[in-house]
Parts: sequence; structure tokens; C-alpha cells
Amino acid sequence: MSQAELATSYAALILADDGVDVTADKIQTIIKAAGVADVEPIWATLFAKALDGKDIKDLLMNVTSGAVAGGSAPAAGAAGAAATGSDEPAAEEKKEEEAEESDEDMGMGLFD
Repeated sequence: MSQAELATSYAALILADDGVDVTADKIQTIIKAAGVADVEPIWATLFAKALDGKDIKDLLMNVTSGAVAGGSAPAAGAAGAAATGSDEPAAEEKKEEEAEESDEDMGMGLFD
């Protein structure tokens, strides 16, 4: 991440922590007050538009669920089921296992 992106990210986090609306003007004000040089105004505009209407604190609190989802698909499905209390992914896995077993029972194995 470049220095401009980092400064803009921190400015947006400061605004969110104070409960202030994240706007490009406010981000630029914080960057200038911090004395960070060479930050183009486009960064503040991009971050403000990207975070418009989003709860930044909620995004930060749910960052771990995004890291889990980045793993393998079965692990992410199991983690999602555990978090929501739903048994649907577990039922889907059982159906897939049954389908695999049924192929073997019909003599359609790879080495038959």
C-alpha cells in the first residue's frame, strides 16, 4: 500500500471512530493536519465514495469472517453454518457423499 493510500485509510478510520461522516473534504483535512505530503485528492474521493453508506466499525468487526471465507470452500461453508446455526451446508455435504457412494455401488468406479 502506498503512503497516500495508507494516509487516506487512517484518516477514514479516524473519522469513523469519532462518529463523523466520512467525506472527501474531511479526509483531506485530516491528511493535511497530519502533515502527509503528496496525497492526491482522488484518494480521498475514492475512499469517501467507497465507504459512503457503510458502517466502517461493522466492516472492521466482520473482517475475520472474510478471512475464513477466503479459505477452502468446505471450511468456509462449515464456518458459516456454525455462525448462523444453520444445518443446510451440512445437509448438502451429506448429499454429495451419498452421491459419491451411489456411483461406486453401481459398478461405475474408475478402476472397474
